[in-house]
Amino acid sequence: MKKAIFFMAVLFSVGMYSQDTEPTLEKVGEMVKATYFHENGEIAQTGHFLDGKLHGQWFMYNTDGKKTASGKYVNGTRSGKWFFWEGEILREVDFADNRIVDVKNWNQSQLASTNR
Repeated sequence: MKKAIFFMAVLFSVGMYSQDTEPTLEKVGEMVKATYFHENGEIAQTGHFLDGKLHGQWFMYNTDGKKTASGKYVNGTRSGKWFFWEGEILREVDFADNRIVDVKNWNQSQLASTNR
């Protein structure tokens, strides 16, 4: 009997602390707002769909909740400036017709000096 109670308590506590990692989808006007999650429950990425295609601003995050990328889709195609963060480096990538046309790398000291 004690083993059964212990087993039930363990199952209940695991259920209480497990994270729901299923994506959430919410209709917003003509678009659908999507939020995807990492296994630990932190947001992995968020953005919108229009007619089943990625559309508008999207944000990506690592498992610690820190932003790793942001950029814009137009009807499923990457467009304009995208930003990618890797440690001390910020990578600025320009897209046209879903193709990379320019890449700039910035480090923290460069960013600090341009903000003065």
